[in-house]
Amino acid sequence: MINSLIFIKFLGPLSGGRCRRTNIRNLEWDVQKIRISGKGGIRMNVGVAHSEVNPNTRVMNSRGIWLAYVISVGVLHVVLLSIPFFSIPVVWTLTNVIHNLVMYWFLHTVKGTPFETPDQGKDRLLTHWEQIDYGTQCTSSRKFLSISPVVLYLLASFYTKYDHAHFLINTTSLLSVLLPKLPQFHGVRLFGINKY
Repeated sequence: MINSLIFIKFLGPLSGGRCRRTNIRNLEWDVQKIRISGKGGIRMNVGVAHSEVNPNTRVMNSRGIWLAYVISVGVLHVVLLSIPFFSIPVVWTLTNVIHNLVMYWFLHTVKGTPFETPDQGKDRLLTHWEQIDYGTQCTSSRKFLSISPVVLYLLASFYTKYDHAHFLINTTSLLSVLLPKLPQFHGVRLFGINKY
């Protein structure tokens, strides 16, 4: 077991509140020795470039991820529009259904984390939705992921002119992805599906 670690901190060329020329003699280093005890000691993520215990918890708060999400839905819609024998209502319904199937798969079916985490496998039984923001409800990431299928549903309903068949398909698709996001279903496995 490692008894101690040495942390070296660069204090920089500033001392006493004034700037001076930086050369090798002006550099100050602070060396600290920290003991690690066997119980409740300092936790380090060795061999990783991040400080999160589970990076899945913060991935939706990453810079630009919401824009990438919106752009990918737009690209899916444009690709479906480029297929010549699909009408506009069919394209909107397919965009909505494909989006909701993919989001259901990634957020509510896939469990665990692709990263090696030091949490002793606690997150292997949680879906990605349950891991986002450490399970805290009503955060900005969760609101964004809950509102985006509703906006896509409203657009699909408008462009299909509220046709009964499209409306039924789009509503079923929306409910299948929106109900698992409710706080009442956090950690719930209906009929034992996806329990292990």
